[in-house]
Amino acid sequence: MTDRTLTEGATSLLRFATAGSVDDGKSTLVGRLLHDSKAVLADQLEAVEHASRSRGHDAPDLALLTDGLRAEREQGITIDVAYRYFATPRRRFILADTPGHVQYTRNMVTGASTAELAVVLVDARNGVVEQTRRHAAVAALLRVPHVVLAVNKMDLAGYAESVFAPIAEEFAAYAASLGIPEVTAIPISALTGDNVVTPSAHMDWYGGLTVLEHLETVPVVTDPTAEPARFPVQYVIRPQSAAHPDYRGYAGRLDSGVLRVGDRVSVLPSGRTSTIAGIDALGESVDVAWAPQSVTVRLADDLDVSRGDLIAPTAGPPPITRDVEATVCHVADRPLRVGDRVLLKHTTRTVKALVKELPSRLTLDDLSQHAFPGELAANDIGRVVLRTAEPLALDAYADSRRTGSFLLIDPADGTTLTAGMAGTAFAAGAVRPAADDEGWDF
Repeated sequence: MTDRTLTEGATSLLRFATAGSVDDGKSTLVGRLLHDSKAVLADQLEAVEHASRSRGHDAPDLALLTDGLRAEREQGITIDVAYRYFATPRRRFILADTPGHVQYTRNMVTGASTAELAVVLVDARNGVVEQTRRHAAVAALLRVPHVVLAVNKMDLAGYAESVFAPIAEEFAAYAASLGIPEVTAIPISALTGDNVVTPSAHMDWYGGLTVLEHLETVPVVTDPTAEPARFPVQYVIRPQSAAHPDYRGYAGRLDSGVLRVGDRVSVLPSGRTSTIAGIDALGESVDVAWAPQSVTVRLADDLDVSRGDLIAPTAGPPPITRDVEATVCHVADRPLRVGDRVLLKHTTRTVKALVKELPSRLTLDDLSQHAFPGELAANDIGRVVLRTAEPLALDAYADSRRTGSFLLIDPADGTTLTAGMAGTAFAAGAVRPAADDEGWDF
């Protein structure tokens, strides 16, 4: 039996993120999931009970299972992405509990960028608010396949269906306008545990699944091996040994697809072609590699390959471009403006880039586009047109969440400015490059 067969036969894995406005109960929901699914160790629960007593609570504050930082505990809020790993007999989970404050919306981009499901919480007393719409927009932007609306604090709303139904309808309509095909709405009380792990005795009008039941049964169809092969080169291996005097291998992680010995491949962005002569994994030669394995690829021809190059099938390579149009979420306090010089990091490749245009900024209230805003501030979602100093092998984000995404970085101090999802990429040379100025105007 191969390692691949063992992987396919193992319990499936679901990556999901929680989001919502501050004090909507995200951390309490996560704590309830961990506690009621028996995923909390005795010493962890003891520490939570001790911390809860010191804060004057009679019962354990389950939110403290995720709000582990001292500053978060003192404020009673989540200010960073808290990752937790747990499992049930039916599925394994990687959970990202993201912040609720507006100024930390950018952290949701981090938490949801690899998620296959997003749980968006709302307070039953407040309904859908601007931050709810913002988180829904980020989930749609990141193409998270599944969205759950958890209407929390139903215990404070009398467990009334008349409170739950209008909130679910409003959110579903807004999600549909964002292009989210389906939303599963669940009425819950994270504090008391209603409909989190066990069905609620107070809401017999609800006949759907609990949150955990939905998480255990939602189909996970994300299969990176179904996409075209994309192998970003991280490191060139040239061992200085008598046993392997001519060894040249290209190490990295296969982001998507499958590579086999004998496959015809292109090295991008140069476009030179070769054949895979060998694949090494964990010190052993293998005939095939699949995502997301880390391997070393050997080519039949002596090509100039270095870190940042991308190895892809000759029959289906990504577009090569220096002109990039993308939807972005700006995550830095410093605004992004037309004319800014930035670094663009795509997979293992980092190149200089110039912000040519900011065509629009999304207004979350009515999903209208504010044309040519001049700048994007922290947490703004908008469109950007970039010109890079060197060509990139860039997929559309709709085709690949892995090789269709990038970061914009401040070249002065290395601060991450913007998370980008590539949309329409102009053909190389379609925009006439300007005169060079110290390597920045392209």
